[in-house]
Amino acid sequence: MNTLLPTSTAGSLPKPSWLARPGTLWSPWKLEGDELVEGRQDALRVSLAEQERAGIDIVSDGEQTRQHFVTTFIEHLGGVDFERRETVRIRDRYDASVPTVVGAVERKNPVFVEDARFLRRQTTRPIKWALPGPMTMIDTLHDIHYRSREKLAWEFATILNQEARELEAAGVDIIQFDEPAFNVFFDEVNDWGIATLEKAIEGLRCETAVHICYGYGIKANTDWKRTLGSEWRQYERIFPRLRSSRVDLVSLECHNSRVPMELIELLRDKKVMVGAIDVASDTIESPEDVADTLRKALRFVDADKLYPCTNCGMAPLARGVACGKLEALSAGAELVRRELASQDEAGSVVPG
Repeated sequence: MNTLLPTSTAGSLPKPSWLARPGTLWSPWKLEGDELVEGRQDALRVSLAEQERAGIDIVSDGEQTRQHFVTTFIEHLGGVDFERRETVRIRDRYDASVPTVVGAVERKNPVFVEDARFLRRQTTRPIKWALPGPMTMIDTLHDIHYRSREKLAWEFATILNQEARELEAAGVDIIQFDEPAFNVFFDEVNDWGIATLEKAIEGLRCETAVHICYGYGIKANTDWKRTLGSEWRQYERIFPRLRSSRVDLVSLECHNSRVPMELIELLRDKKVMVGAIDVASDTIESPEDVADTLRKALRFVDADKLYPCTNCGMAPLARGVACGKLEALSAGAELVRRELASQDEAGSVVPG
């Protein structure tokens, strides 16, 4: 990216009301068959137009063609029975009915590749595509076949690598792996979680990112955050190992959170997608709010490695709110760009 402080979203954006129920996370589709295919493509066009209108530099599909950031990918794999469901604890936070791994998992066909090609044809801007990470995938299933979280994670890493290579060939510039589970299972993350993530990015020439947040702005997540105390130091457990990994960018939650900003220092030399938009609130940030978060982050990450972003996906928000937040993100980043440019000009003046 030649743009200083290039902006992007962490993931999902609200779907149009004619495609899914507004304000509802993982809402069922309102269309079927060919109408659903056309409707999802139309929604992708709308989401892209809203990002470009807001001035977002690195655009995405806004996850318009998927219901769930994890299970939509798993639905396309063999070895998983969606009729055989069990209730499991998701990220030690809430209970959910999930499908069961009953045999060897395999990717029979590409999952998002055609959608990525469609997005590539719609824009000349850099595009980012999100995939679920191996550890978050295993945490969203009941497994009676492998009976080993680590073994299943390695299998998923191989499958994700197949998909990622085809997404790269389809013109994706940044492939992001969503790993909210990294904020929970710290020992496993350091023992094999980051290693499976590196397997998922093996051989890629495009940039790669890992998104580690504190979740959507839903009650289960906000309730959990209230138990974390005055400082959220979860990142401290995994950033040292991530710093030495082959992942290019790390996406994290900063704005309106209790994450100590100095923890970013543990990622020194990595590119950091700094969450400067609160997705758990309907309040639209001012450009100055965004700029203030970015200024604080710049004490710990070089300007050419800072990528302003949202804390997490915004699917549950009203579209007007999400668009306002995207505009604030762009405007806040521009404020800081001008400040940095002024500092450079002042520093280049030779005293008389």
